[in-house]
Amino acid sequence: MIRNILYIVLFPFFFGSCNYFKQETIKEPVARVNNTYLYKEDIAKLISENTSAEDSTLIVNNYITRWATQQLLIDQAKINLTPDKLNQYDKLVKEYQNDLLTEAYKNVIVSKQLDSIITEQEYHEYYETNKENFKLKDLLIKLRYVQLPLNYEGLPAVKEKLNRYNTKDKISLNSQDYQFVSSNFNDTVWVKKEVLLHVLPVIRANSEQVLKKSNFSQLQDSLGVYLVKIENVLNPNDTAPLSYVRPTLKQIILNKRKLELIKKLETDITKDAIETNNFEIYKNE
Repeated sequence: MIRNILYIVLFPFFFGSCNYFKQETIKEPVARVNNTYLYKEDIAKLISENTSAEDSTLIVNNYITRWATQQLLIDQAKINLTPDKLNQYDKLVKEYQNDLLTEAYKNVIVSKQLDSIITEQEYHEYYETNKENFKLKDLLIKLRYVQLPLNYEGLPAVKEKLNRYNTKDKISLNSQDYQFVSSNFNDTVWVKKEVLLHVLPVIRANSEQVLKKSNFSQLQDSLGVYLVKIENVLNPNDTAPLSYVRPTLKQIILNKRKLELIKKLETDITKDAIETNNFEIYKNE
């Protein structure tokens, strides 16, 4: 009777234990280097449904070879490097892991709390306070220009309107009445000299004469006639205008906010740990 009871009690346990141990051996190895195994599940993501059988074999074999070479080198390193060296590398790996985890967590928190809206007042205040840090390295130009076909009959009228450029001229030049080869009428945007010379290489030979404030030029090459009106010029070492450095200011202000949030997060989390008795410093007596 006791034997039967024990059989009834132990049989499910034994059966369950067998299932448990079977679960431990589910992984199917595809390669081995010394005591390290590469399993089928490790290479499953290498192959997509659209990969041919030939390509799949090549991809898997290449991966296994690289994996084996790396494992062999690792095993040799563990044998030939000194314990101090191995400990040093283990410490570096741990520190790197800690840095990744903490940075990832801080980025998640900051992304949720960061206010990305910057007012005009903030732009102006930061710019005025740090003007000396925004010196130009390139020549900047504000201009408008048109490229016309050779022997264009309406050249004098276009020339007059582009140079004068009052309200009526703007409407006229931007209308469909003129078929320009190329044009730019946005003379409120600063353009780097090298960018302009790339767009209008005809300027390159006479750039010093053409690129002067308020200068109007008529140039010509085999592709057409160019009318160029220079509105303003800023030289290297001049203070960069706010409109030009606005994207940089945005990044600076947002980075400053991020650093402030991170500092607050670090302060708050430490303070909270002290208050909840999760952080203690023991005094050595």
